[in-house]
Amino acid sequence: MGYTDFGHPRSLIEERPQRPPIIGKIRPGIKVLTKRAKENEQAVKIHDTMLAQGGSFEAIGEEIERKTKIRNALVPKNTAWFTCRGSDFTNPATADEILQKYGEDRGDGLKLWRFPVIFAFDDWLANMPNQLKVWGARGLQYFSEYGADGKRHCKMYAAPEVDERAQRAKRLFGGRTVILRQDDAIPDGVCDPHQCPQYQGRHCNLSASLYFCVPEIKGLGLIELPTTSIYVLQKAYAAMQTVAMARGGRLAGMHFWLSKKAVDITRIGEDGLPIRQEQMLTMLDAEIDLGALLDSADQMAPALDAASKSVALLEGAMPAGDAPSVAPLVDISGAMPLEPERPPTPASTPVASPMPAPMPTAADPEDRESILADLAARLGMSVGQERLDLLTFARIEYGQGWTKRPKDVDSMIGEMQSALANPLAFREQVRSRAREATQPV
Repeated sequence: MGYTDFGHPRSLIEERPQRPPIIGKIRPGIKVLTKRAKENEQAVKIHDTMLAQGGSFEAIGEEIERKTKIRNALVPKNTAWFTCRGSDFTNPATADEILQKYGEDRGDGLKLWRFPVIFAFDDWLANMPNQLKVWGARGLQYFSEYGADGKRHCKMYAAPEVDERAQRAKRLFGGRTVILRQDDAIPDGVCDPHQCPQYQGRHCNLSASLYFCVPEIKGLGLIELPTTSIYVLQKAYAAMQTVAMARGGRLAGMHFWLSKKAVDITRIGEDGLPIRQEQMLTMLDAEIDLGALLDSADQMAPALDAASKSVALLEGAMPAGDAPSVAPLVDISGAMPLEPERPPTPASTPVASPMPAPMPTAADPEDRESILADLAARLGMSVGQERLDLLTFARIEYGQGWTKRPKDVDSMIGEMQSALANPLAFREQVRSRAREATQPV
């Protein structure tokens, strides 16, 4: 049992939502001075000096505001590379390590153009949380959340109660209370951007982040890459869903790549007419043989699905009448029949302990599929990620279409029979080979 395997909270810390630690931030672009700030000589000097010293854009903006009273002196600017600065990390050396390992010099200095990432969760939403948010002078004012009914609601923090005796706000415990926004603009608390004055006034915007690890970069936590582009989210979501489909729902541990690409997008202008423009978007990709994974999964899945049901039937957990018929695993109708084994003569009959049953021949395909399904269940590899790893392993060992070749099927059965002596070691071997196949070369 692990430290988090209890069914109830054991500490004040466990009462609150658990969030992974963040060790740094990689940005999709840079920030530049506004036109007004560029006209101020002192603001330009502060910007250039602090930028050369490696200061964060937040610190630069705060310093300009403090000395020149110019608010919001910096605005985001998209670039073809990612910004990886030591000031954005708890350990500044981490940024240098990422740049040295994955950065490229394309004529204008070492920059982060493309780098690998690994997600920590199988749930795409945990890897890429996103909301509509309105920020005010005192922090977050409104934010969107989906309810159990599937509707998107506009929420806010409730005003703290006032202690009449102490004449001050009551101390909060467990965080601020979240309530539905209910006012003249949003009377029912339902988030409707078409009717929301904040969204129409461009104060409410999409806020999202990708959370990941970078391979071979040390640090106890994840790295954040913020974005405000719905196009980036849509493309990243499609990439995650495709990989999850091929890997049995798993995203954690898979090597993806982040890069920038110029894409033509369509937006609606102030006059209501569509406008085409080019924009640098963050692209999520994965270097995997998707066809191979889908091919092997399609060939062998029926037998492995039946394995767990077969075990339940043998253990009495399922009535015999409910047992499903096993779908064909291999199509060997056109294969040449194998030479049948000759019955042993009395003189050659062994006296030792009984030998295992002989391998099924091409004349008994149903025996093959039932043996394969039974072995997968006995090895604990009939469902979930273990099943998908076994499919990948089989294709690596015997090639595409192995299920249509009786000799390869017999060889796979023999290997699985031998593995019964040490199922744990076999599962680890299969898992290792499958991971090697899905990692970039």
